[in-house]
Amino acid sequence: MTDFELDGRAVTVAVDGISLLEALRDHLGERSVKDGCSPQGQCGCCTVWVDGSPRVACVTPVGRVRGRRVTTVNGLDDAEAWARRFCEAGASQCGFCTPGIVMRLAALDDGVRDDPAAVQRALLAHLCRCTGWQPIVEACGATTPPAGPSRSLDDAARRAALEGGTSQHVDPDVALGRGGFADDTAPADALVAMLGADGDWVVAESVHEARVAAGKVQGRRSTAPLTWPIGLDDHAGGRLDGDVVATLHTTWVEPAYLEPDASWCAPGADPVTPLANGGAFGGKSSSPVAAAARRLADLHGRPVRVLLTREDTVRVGPKRPPVAGGIRTDGTGILRIARPAGAADEHLLLGRIRQVAPGLVVEFVDVEGPPVSAAIRAAGWAEAAMLASALTAGDPTVTSPDGASATARLDDLDGTVSVTVRCGTPLDHTVLRSYCTGAAHMALGWIRSEGLAVDDRGVPLDLTIRSFGILRAVDMPRVDVHVDADDGPPVNGSDAVFAAVAAAAWRAAGRPDRIPLRSS
Repeated sequence: MTDFELDGRAVTVAVDGISLLEALRDHLGERSVKDGCSPQGQCGCCTVWVDGSPRVACVTPVGRVRGRRVTTVNGLDDAEAWARRFCEAGASQCGFCTPGIVMRLAALDDGVRDDPAAVQRALLAHLCRCTGWQPIVEACGATTPPAGPSRSLDDAARRAALEGGTSQHVDPDVALGRGGFADDTAPADALVAMLGADGDWVVAESVHEARVAAGKVQGRRSTAPLTWPIGLDDHAGGRLDGDVVATLHTTWVEPAYLEPDASWCAPGADPVTPLANGGAFGGKSSSPVAAAARRLADLHGRPVRVLLTREDTVRVGPKRPPVAGGIRTDGTGILRIARPAGAADEHLLLGRIRQVAPGLVVEFVDVEGPPVSAAIRAAGWAEAAMLASALTAGDPTVTSPDGASATARLDDLDGTVSVTVRCGTPLDHTVLRSYCTGAAHMALGWIRSEGLAVDDRGVPLDLTIRSFGILRAVDMPRVDVHVDADDGPPVNGSDAVFAAVAAAAWRAAGRPDRIPLRSS
C-alpha cells in the first residue's frame, strides 16, 4: 500500500509492485498521463513531477513516491495558460505527447524558456512525431510564431482532419491530453486484453495482470544492421539499363506514432476507434484492436480494453514498404515495391505513382517481412517523386495525387528548410504550418536516420521507440513555411511537403543509392 499526494489531494494505491504510471492511469483514473512506450522510459509521454522535479512515471515504482508530492498536468497552476500557448503556436496535433512535454517545460526556469537551444536540450527526454518540434519551442516562449489571420477552431479542425487523415480535435484542451484518445475513455472496470506469445489475446482484470499473463518483456534495441530487401537486378523484370540518372533503395520504416493502438468495447456495442484523435499518418489503417475489442466484450459479457504494447505495435503494425527504383534521362524507369504477405492495396499505390511519375514501371516483389500499408504517408509516390526530381534543376517541386504542390530548399550553411505549399484554401494557417513543419521533420528523419532492422525471416528486431531513428529536437533545423493561398477547395498539403523535403534532402546528400544515411 502506498500513500502519496496527487495534485494536492491525498491518495492511496493498494497494489504493490506496479509502476507509478499504472497507479495513476489504472488505479486513480488520471489519464492525462500517457503511456507511449512503457516500460521503456524513452518517449517522455508519462512525465510528471515528483516533489517538483520531472520524472518518467513508467519506470518509477509506485513505492518510490510514498509520502511525496506527485503533480500531473491537471495539477499545474498555469496549465490553462500552457494549453492556450500550445494551441496558438500549433504545438499539439494529436496531443498525445504534449502533457508530458508541458510538464518538462513548466519545470524550466523563466530565463531558460527564452533560450531555444536550452529548450531543445530539455526536450531530449521526449519524442514527438507530429509537430517537428519548432512549434513546441515557440510555445515555450523561446521564439515567436508568425502571426496569422484570426482563427476559427472549426476551420482549424477541418484542416487538421485533411492533414492527419482522421477526424481531429483542435482546441487548447488537446495540449493537456484531452483529445479523445480511445483508451482514455474506457470504463474503470473494463477487462484488459493484450497479445500473448502465441498471438492470441490474453484477458485479465488490469493492465499489470494482463502484461504479466501475456509474458510481456521490455523490447530492446538491436545491433543488427539495416537491410534492403529488394534490388534493381534481382527480379524477373531484369536489370535497369540505359541512361540511368539516379537509383534509390529504401528499407523498412516504422511509422512510430506515439499513441499505441488501443480500443474498447461494451457488450453488444460498437468499439471505440483507435483513431479518435490520432496522428498515425496511416499506421493504424489495419489495426486489429477494434475487432478484437468487439469480439472479446461479447465473449466475456463485460467492457474490454484491447491494448497493444509498444513492442506489439512494432511487431504487427504496418510499415512503409521498401522500394528499389531507378529513372532514366527520358523519365522512364522502374519502381519495385516490397510485397510481404498481407500487403497493402496495390491498385492504390499504382494509381498514385502514375500520377507523380507516369514513366515508371511499377513491379511488386514478394519478400519476407512485416506488413506494409499504402496508407502510410505518401507511400510509394514520394519515392517516385524523389526519383523524378533527379531530372530537374533547381529546388524540387512536387505535386501530390491530392493536387497540392510544394517546393522545398535546404540552406547550404545552416540547414534551414524553406517550404512553399499550395493546397487550396488554407482554412487555418497555424494548423497547416504545424503539419507542414511536422512533415519536414518526418521527411528529414526518413532520409537521414529512420529505419527498422529485421531478421532474415522479416521479423522486426528493433523494438524500442528510440531505435527507429526519429529526429530529436536538437537534431532538427529551422523550418520556414510559406503558404501560397488560393481559393480552391482545401486538400492535404503536408504530404506534398513531405515528398518535396525528402527530395531536397536526398539531393543535398548527393542522391545516395540507399537511405537512410545513417546506414552508410
